[in-house]
Amino acid sequence: MKEFNIVVAGVGGQGVITLMQIIAEAALKQGYDVKTSELHGLAQRGGSVPCHIRFGNKVYSPLVMEGEAHLIIGLEPLEALRAAYFGSRENGTIFVVNSYKITPLSVYVAAEKYPSLNEIANTLREFSSKVFMINASEIVKKEVGSIVPSNVFMLGYALGKNLIPLEREAIVKAIEEIIPRKYVEMNKRVFELGMKS
Repeated sequence: MKEFNIVVAGVGGQGVITLMQIIAEAALKQGYDVKTSELHGLAQRGGSVPCHIRFGNKVYSPLVMEGEAHLIIGLEPLEALRAAYFGSRENGTIFVVNSYKITPLSVYVAAEKYPSLNEIANTLREFSSKVFMINASEIVKKEVGSIVPSNVFMLGYALGKNLIPLEREAIVKAIEEIIPRKYVEMNKRVFELGMKS
């Protein structure tokens, strides 16, 4: 495989960096060359956190260029919108977006209006013919009583729909290595739930 480019967008506290680590580790386990990058300065709770993951036979730069993402995982709708310019129809970008809103700090600070989910989905469709919106946080909260592992659900969802060229076993092993031991079983359960959704 030449290369596969992923952008994960969310707000601080949503496990953006954890998700990046799981994907990168799973890709390494499959023998791919992997590069990652995180814009970490803003990762306090409530700040935007975009991460880039690129893997393939040989990858030279960690940054996904504008219009070159194959998959954009939005852990929060407005953050998915902010990352939209990494996608393009020419490149066949796919968006997988958790429709659960966490109003980012910037909206409060600038007193901006939070766009509706319809407005967000319509804008994303300008960059992609495949936009999947799923309320991961609601599903995960019903299952395990917490929205924290929604990031892992989103990965399961992407894998279940064949949107990411990784193997289930590699991802499960990566979850076991990266997630703190006491939360591993819960995350594996949520991952499987995502795959079936």
